[in-house]
Amino acid sequence: MGGGQLALMMAEAAGAAGVELTVLAASPDDPAAALAAHRLVGSPRDPDALERLGDLTEVVTFDHELVDLDLLGRLEAAGVVVRPSPHALRFSVDKAYQRVTLAAAGVPVPDFVVAHHPDDPELERFLDAHVDTVVKAATGGYDGRGVFFCRGATEAREIVARVAPAVVEEHLPLDGELAQLVVRSVDGALLPYPTVSTVQANGMCVETSFPAALDAARRDEAVALATRIADLSGVVGVLAVELFDVAGRLLVNEVALRPHNTGHWTIEGARTSQFENHLRAVAGRPLGPTDPVAPAAVMVNLVGGDAPARLTTPATPGVVTHDYRKTWRPGRKIGHVTALDEDVARARVRAWEQARACGAAPAEV
Repeated sequence: MGGGQLALMMAEAAGAAGVELTVLAASPDDPAAALAAHRLVGSPRDPDALERLGDLTEVVTFDHELVDLDLLGRLEAAGVVVRPSPHALRFSVDKAYQRVTLAAAGVPVPDFVVAHHPDDPELERFLDAHVDTVVKAATGGYDGRGVFFCRGATEAREIVARVAPAVVEEHLPLDGELAQLVVRSVDGALLPYPTVSTVQANGMCVETSFPAALDAARRDEAVALATRIADLSGVVGVLAVELFDVAGRLLVNEVALRPHNTGHWTIEGARTSQFENHLRAVAGRPLGPTDPVAPAAVMVNLVGGDAPARLTTPATPGVVTHDYRKTWRPGRKIGHVTALDEDVARARVRAWEQARACGAAPAEV
């Protein structure tokens, strides 16, 4: 479901996964529409479009979380196989539910409160204890949208009044950010991908690098956290867990139950990409191996700048440009570059050189 860049890359992986893909796209011009075996045009929030999709497919899956869980629940009740299930998807659709459920299960998360109104007594107590906060709309946010960094209680209350219900959390001094992907099959078998370091700018992932800047024990900790969340949610398919590294502790920031931007490097960098494995999992097929194929990989997002980009084919072996076939506009993700190398520093240099050559290098931080 969905015709954006994630659906495009799933369509590219469908043959290797041994599945035939039908895409529910908002527009005939959506990137995945031309590559999918079949196409429906409609909204994921339209009951008739969902019913048509269910009639044409054996399994319904997703490339985003901007969905109506009640409609998906009705689709499932009518006998359509939905993977991940509406129950599992609530973890990524509703950040308030995600954060409360994880905290109740003992999963380490930043200190937070769920605010339904700017005058909530719980919010007042929280703001008394935390000067700088991050306010996140409980639903609808992505790529930095719906996330607000606030200085002081007055600004935080103003934002809560605009976007409630919201998760209000402490603004932490980060030593780094990480991502851990796992893929879980219908029978509960689970495979982790290598842990990666990530760099964010303006609410958007700028760079993903493997191997992560962590020792082996803490990489094992990241895998254990993602495994716990996968089992807790009952996800079938790819689960991405974004992590904060704070003073030697790993805290869960966000969770996505779908292929994720921080896993795009796996297309060239792992024996089975996250897209192929997601389709294998939801189709009930055996999972493919997740081992890396090179000692190092760096992915840099390509972002529309002041002038249209030139997504050129790299002349350097081991560097690949992915074009999402999207209309250019400033600030929009229009592709990504992945560089494989023996050394992560060299891979980073090569990936950024290609991003600049395309005229679509994101802000460096």
